[in-house]
Amino acid sequence: MTLTGKRVLFFAGPLYEDLELWYPKLRLEEEGAETIVAGTGEKSYQGKRGYPITVDRDVHEIDPGDFDGLVIPGGYAPDIMRRSERLLEVTRAIFQAGKPVAFICHAGWVPISAGIVEGKAGTSVRAIKDDLVNAGMRWEDSPVVVDGNLISSRTPADLTHFVQALITALKD
Repeated sequence: MTLTGKRVLFFAGPLYEDLELWYPKLRLEEEGAETIVAGTGEKSYQGKRGYPITVDRDVHEIDPGDFDGLVIPGGYAPDIMRRSERLLEVTRAIFQAGKPVAFICHAGWVPISAGIVEGKAGTSVRAIKDDLVNAGMRWEDSPVVVDGNLISSRTPADLTHFVQALITALKD
């Protein structure tokens, strides 16, 4: 159990990408990490592919200092999640504390809105490449890109690379 004692925050919202939330969550738990899922008001959310998630807390109840890292899954949820100023504050605080902030697929919209991608290298689903580039990111077409404490991947097909980079970052 390489991540015993680590606490990792996950964001969830309506129509999140099921695999991009559940696969990292379960893998981190297998490694001994405690995972907490936070939402923006609802008690549960339906995944894009139909799998529900019950949140542990609302983002307004979250103290970013309580966490060792953040995972932001994609799907349609990031477009809604990025409208929450508190969610963006939590994202910025975890990033500014030097802790891993991991996002995949469309989840890049949250770090864009949080203002943390300028000058960083990263990746995403091709559909939001222009958004990341226009926000100042050096976009790469790679399964995973790690730039400091920012970890990004393209799609569910890259989840093994994404989670391994996250586990490595959380061990440090």
